[in-house]
Amino acid sequence: MSEGRPLRLLALHGYRQSERRFRQRTGALRKALRGRAELVALDAPHLVPGTEDEASDDPPRGWWFSRPGTFEASEVAEQPAGLEESLEAVARALEEHGPFDGLLGFSQGAALAAMVCALRARGDPRFPITFAILVAAFASRAPAHDHFYREPIALPSLHVVGDADAVIAAHLSAELARCFVEPVIVTHPGGHFVPVAAPQKEAYLDFLGRFCPGQGQAEQPGAGAV
Repeated sequence: MSEGRPLRLLALHGYRQSERRFRQRTGALRKALRGRAELVALDAPHLVPGTEDEASDDPPRGWWFSRPGTFEASEVAEQPAGLEESLEAVARALEEHGPFDGLLGFSQGAALAAMVCALRARGDPRFPITFAILVAAFASRAPAHDHFYREPIALPSLHVVGDADAVIAAHLSAELARCFVEPVIVTHPGGHFVPVAAPQKEAYLDFLGRFCPGQGQAEQPGAGAV
């Protein structure tokens, strides 16, 4: 494994996005991390039905549904569907397109990344990642998903929280961060997007600076807010 390579992060897009759309929306982030980290985006396995661009060559996708064909982060879903297929898709991508060092998730993709972190912290060999960057993340409200949050998640994590996020309220992201051991939290004054202003860029680079490509489990980051 090359010691000179940048860190590689598997990137998980938000609900109603896609690998291509997420790449387009994270151009500034990829530029900010150039030479330090490479982002490789993954398509969610489920198509979101009933949208105008459903028949396009780049239809919107989702990682799981809280009700048939739809998703709402705040919903206490009694019969969520599709999560296992998404976990399998992440595991397959890590195996077939790796090595990867960590995950970067946005919105529903960040919620999924947190679940992967929980499984990794319990020793699940399908997910050989060292850390995660979670932007606009939240904990699933579905009772069937409670088991992901019952034990503190002992994996290094950076949580990016938008104070004006009207889609995933800041308190939901903060609630998920408390499920992790010594989370690092960075806030920004904006809404539902991946911020790359100077303070956030510094936070990304500081967090990534704790890790080396292929090192396995790295030194745990200290708690704190940036």
